[in-house]
Amino acid sequence: MFDTRISRRSALMGAGAVVAWIASPARALLQVAGQREIPAFVDSLLARMTVEEKAGQLSLMASAWGGGKAASLNPPSEGSNFDQQVEEARLGQLTGVFNGNGARMARIMQTAVMNGSRLKIPLVFAADIIHGHRTIFPVPVAEAASFEPELARRTAEAAAYEAAGAGIDWNFAPMVDIARDQRWGRTMEGSGEDVLIGRLFAAARVRGFQGESLRSIDHMLATAKHFAAYGAAEAGLDYNTVDVSERTLREVYLPPFKAAFDAGALSTMASFNEISGIPATGNEWLLTRLLHGEWGFKGFVVSDYTGDEELIPHGFAADAREATKLAFLAGVDMSMQSGFYRKHLPDLVRTGEVPMARVDQSVRRVLAAKALLGLFDGPFRRIDERREQTRSMNPKTIALSRDAARKSIVMIKNDGDLLPLPRSGKRIALIGPFASGQHDLIGPWCVYGDDSKAVDLATGVRAAIRDRNSLIIAEGSGVEEPLAGGIEAAVAAARQADIVVLAIGESQGMSGEAQSRAEIVVPEPQQRLAEAVAALGKPTVVVLKNGRALALEGAVANAQAILVTWFLGTETGNAIADILFGAHGPSGRLPVSFPRSPGQQPYYYSRKSGGRPNPPGPLAEYKTHYRGIPHSALYPFGHGLTYGRIEYGALTLSTGRLPANGELTVGARVTNRGRRAAEEVVQFYIHDRAASITQPVRVLKAFRKIALAPGASETVSFRLRRGDLLFLGQDLKPTVEPGKFDVWIAPSAESPGVTGSFELLA
Repeated sequence: MFDTRISRRSALMGAGAVVAWIASPARALLQVAGQREIPAFVDSLLARMTVEEKAGQLSLMASAWGGGKAASLNPPSEGSNFDQQVEEARLGQLTGVFNGNGARMARIMQTAVMNGSRLKIPLVFAADIIHGHRTIFPVPVAEAASFEPELARRTAEAAAYEAAGAGIDWNFAPMVDIARDQRWGRTMEGSGEDVLIGRLFAAARVRGFQGESLRSIDHMLATAKHFAAYGAAEAGLDYNTVDVSERTLREVYLPPFKAAFDAGALSTMASFNEISGIPATGNEWLLTRLLHGEWGFKGFVVSDYTGDEELIPHGFAADAREATKLAFLAGVDMSMQSGFYRKHLPDLVRTGEVPMARVDQSVRRVLAAKALLGLFDGPFRRIDERREQTRSMNPKTIALSRDAARKSIVMIKNDGDLLPLPRSGKRIALIGPFASGQHDLIGPWCVYGDDSKAVDLATGVRAAIRDRNSLIIAEGSGVEEPLAGGIEAAVAAARQADIVVLAIGESQGMSGEAQSRAEIVVPEPQQRLAEAVAALGKPTVVVLKNGRALALEGAVANAQAILVTWFLGTETGNAIADILFGAHGPSGRLPVSFPRSPGQQPYYYSRKSGGRPNPPGPLAEYKTHYRGIPHSALYPFGHGLTYGRIEYGALTLSTGRLPANGELTVGARVTNRGRRAAEEVVQFYIHDRAASITQPVRVLKAFRKIALAPGASETVSFRLRRGDLLFLGQDLKPTVEPGKFDVWIAPSAESPGVTGSFELLA
């Protein structure tokens, strides 16, 4: 499928490369994809550029004057000092830098270029603004738990407002990789396991980052990453091999990218992984034929950090020169950090191994993006030190951070209605490594955020309760190491209390890039702490900090109440306290399945049944399950409780037979029988009983989030048409076949909810 090129050695080396490229259908597709509204001056500028200057426009480097945590978020490399980098920019050897140190740094560099360079092509300033700039919002997987794409649009827009105020033109987000193996550390950076949620949140974040015009000084260019199937790494091991069928690629991993591009994203980042033997950075089928040809993508492709250089250890390229050629001809327009393009592209053009027309095409894409960003008209349009200060962490943005954090919290258990806690009259022991302190609050992948400016849990709880003396705090243990005397002190604190709140889970260093975990459990020292405290028999609430789904065990799983709080950002403590004490009700739902055991990974709800599914009831021999473990989640995708008591009435179907060009309405009456208001996420799933390509046991087709006062009811309806039932047939073309379909309106992917069936007619 992927390697349908002329063999790599014959077609991509020497003069044969040029002949093959000129003669190939891919070239024609590239030319068509390149036909977009490009300012007339771009071609005039191209005609004046040397090949070295063109290579410079295709070379992006980390800022030598890095901002925040930039130096710690990527592998160390030997780069220029700042003065050298400014000179490189002036000489036209750089298109821009990323993760720099704010507006002052950007002004120094841009001034040098606009005053001293030959062609005065403005630099572009990029950054990793994954879930906030100075004000930090919940990590993306947490925000996906809100089941509110509009919330993601708002937080992305707020992040863009702050970042653009600091001189940032281009953002390396959103990450839209589907994550179905929770061992993968970058689960936290995406929207979870479901394709529909992935598509909706990808589009929402692009719209938020980019706004209505890229010229806006309040917005920035978005990058859909990592193209493609990065989340499918074998065993959840970051950077590992990916070997998936084209069907799986098109059905699962590509749709969020298409949604991002349809929403207007004009850059994408090639992923580190290989796909079926060909690294994405060197995959011409992926980056050229599919992306530009089939999809008509109008933007440009940037490598990930040294992605082109990594073609060598992949065993795909023999040396730096060949890696440059393979990446560039495959469709990587811009090289990040390796410096390969500026070192090797000019000579590859001179020897005829890379056509100048192909170089011009990439440069044209990059210059067009700079023009769309308004940089040629106003190179300093986003560079304003005063604006940087006034936009940073203003009250409105902080309030949005708190609201987003509240909506991201998922209550997965609440036995005996332990929650919400009373604000007075009870002594509370707040125990665990995340009980207090300015650490592990903002979460992974924050270049510019600062834990010291975030609200910890103890501070949030103190602000929520009436008597601060009723709160007892004990650390109990470290995150991954025991604390001398910690368990004893924690048990003593718990003995004095009426209720225990156990703040445990992962540190922010345990999630993110290069943080795959073989055992997705609460670290052992914290588990021992939980067991010791549980032995007292006090009512216990677990406040779980995590960047992925975890396999909960023992005293943690058996606690009366569990809140999944992820990494919530600047307003962590206040938001958790809002939910703990009932100022707001929990409304989040799991965007990833919590397994019964780590050994179930990868696990996701929309799996296939296989030929031997276990029938309802006890585990049966010679059926699909692990020894002693049902083939189901402990807490499935879509699960989440409220402070109400939600009931689903009988399912209604407007008709039992759906004509090929007709429409069917599926509905159910949802009622809150509780004494508190609630927000319920009503989910609509389908299953195609028999098809020429086997179909998942359930697929989420739509959802609605509704607010219900105590005693209130609402009829929730979903419309279904033939087009909603399409799947990729044996020829990989969309099709649908007559037959029986099951439908559910349910509170989660594995809940029975209310169910029915209909027949699709020919």
